[in-house]
Amino acid sequence: MKVLLNGTSTVLADSNDTVVVEGNHYFPPSAVNKEFFTDSNSSTVCPWKGTASYYNASVDSNVVKDVAWYYPEPSEKAKNIKDYVAFYKNKVTFE
Repeated sequence: MKVLLNGTSTVLADSNDTVVVEGNHYFPPSAVNKEFFTDSNSSTVCPWKGTASYYNASVDSNVVKDVAWYYPEPSEKAKNIKDYVAFYKNKVTFE
């Protein structure tokens, strides 16, 4: 599974070892090209996974806010996706 930023050929993540939760592919931290990310101030709370943090993607002069999320301190039920990164389907292209 490969993730490209919409409208670019920039690979944001690439892995054969994603974890699918609620229809979203979560990529291992080592599979994410962190050079394209900056921390976002956004966060959301999932009743069973915990509080999600977000990343913005910056490629050339193009900044896409809240393109991806992850759980730095997930609940016990979601420990298997700790720090794994998922992407918004309307902001990226999956290959």
